Amino acid sequence: MPDIKAAKILIMATDGFEQSELEVPKAKLTEAGAQVTVAAPTSRQAPDSIRGWDKTDWGRPVSVDADIEDIDANAYDALVLPGGQINPDKLRLEPKALDVLRSFLGSGKVVAAICHAPWLLVEVGAAKGRKMTSYASIKTDVVNAGAEWRDEAVVTDKGIITSRNPGDLDAFSAKIIEEVREGRHDR
Repeated sequence: MPDIKAAKILIMATDGFEQSELEVPKAKLTEAGAQVTVAAPTSRQAPDSIRGWDKTDWGRPVSVDADIEDIDANAYDALVLPGGQINPDKLRLEPKALDVLRSFLGSGKVVAAICHAPWLLVEVGAAKGRKMTSYASIKTDVVNAGAEWRDEAVVTDKGIITSRNPGDLDAFSAKIIEEVREGRHDR
C-alpha cells in the first residue's frame, strides 16, 4: 500500500495509556491522510472513552471508535500500540486484544509498539529472534523473550516497529508512515 492517504490504522489501547504515545501518532497519521480508529476493550472504565496517563497523574480521555471485541484485523493496514505501564499490562490480559495482535503479525501487516507496549509482543511470542527496543525498565523482559535489544529511538524488524519513550514520538510516527507505504512484510 504505497499511499498513506488510503491507509486504515488501528490504535489499540485501554485506560492508562501514556497520553502523548496515543495522541501524537494519531495526530501525525491523521495529518498524513490515514484513517485512524481507536479501539479499546469493553472492560474500560467509561463506555465511550479511555483515560490517559500524563507523566505523573491521570490525563485526558480519548474517544473510542470501536470495541476490540468487534475488530476485524483484516479491515486495517497497521496496528499502533501506545505504551505507559498500565495500558499494555491490562491489554495483555485481554484475549481478544492478543488475538487482534496475532492476526496483524500473522498477516505481515505493520505493528508499531512504543514504551511498555513491546510487552504485548513478548506476550504473543513475537519478540524471539527480532531486533527491538522498548522503555529501559522492560529491557530485561524483551531480552529474556529472545529479542536483540537496542538503545535506539526506533528499531524496525520486518515491519515490526518499536520505540523507547515519548521523546522518540516524531521518529516513531514517521517510521509508521514509511512502513505502511512499504506494505506487508514477510515474517
